[in-house]
Amino acid sequence: MRGMVYKALTIAGSDSGGGAGIQADLKTFHQLRVFGMSAITAVTAQNTLGVQGVYPLSVEAVERQIDSVAVDLSPHAVKTGMLFSQEMIELVAHKIKQYKWMSVVVDPVMIAKGGAPLLKQEAVEALQRHMLPLAYVLTPNIPEAEVLTNMRIETLEQRKEAAKKLHDMGVRYVVMKGGHGEGNELVDILYDGEQFYEWKSKRIDTKHTHGTGCTFAAAITAQLAKGKTIYEAVDVAKRFIQVAVEQTLQIGSGHGPTNHWAFHE
Repeated sequence: MRGMVYKALTIAGSDSGGGAGIQADLKTFHQLRVFGMSAITAVTAQNTLGVQGVYPLSVEAVERQIDSVAVDLSPHAVKTGMLFSQEMIELVAHKIKQYKWMSVVVDPVMIAKGGAPLLKQEAVEALQRHMLPLAYVLTPNIPEAEVLTNMRIETLEQRKEAAKKLHDMGVRYVVMKGGHGEGNELVDILYDGEQFYEWKSKRIDTKHTHGTGCTFAAAITAQLAKGKTIYEAVDVAKRFIQVAVEQTLQIGSGHGPTNHWAFHE
């Protein structure tokens, strides 16, 4: 007999280069044996050299996609990525509440690897007000955490202070990535409202890190869809992204993608 089919929905932007966004999410879901579904918020013209164009879909188009998935293929977990505008954020938040989705992973995508903005300035406040209270897991990098908390983050203690602030803003679990930190050791932290947990890894000397944030959050989402605890989910996601960067594909002339085939449970 066929076993349980776990399903995950990603609500995010499309990356034509295939390294980040919807494409990275679906590849990650598939590699972790979770059936992936999508609602595309924007189409980007993008490659390893940068973002050449961003073309948002209408709020109605995104709403129709979410509804189509929700009424027929109810997801066990949901990930949000590039939401781009205040109107899109408000819609997605409304849909999460409408369908009573609980395992929601919010990746607060703001800036592309090459520096292009992927979230309008006025949308930051909407993200804080509408999405953070619905986030079962929030996965900011250090620059994103700085914007969301309006504080400078340079030390590990400041990261922990920021994580507490984000938890106070309604997030259940804060997973702050350490890739933008200093030194040869990366430290990712998880704050559950009471304790901090750390995952340490060696920094890999490579420019091929396009889509690491999307992939990491998607791996957490896939594990949550399978009923894993947050601690188990982060552990798998950390190992997934580490090997995906270590075994780089080395394609493209700029910031190349990670290797979604590399990890095996």
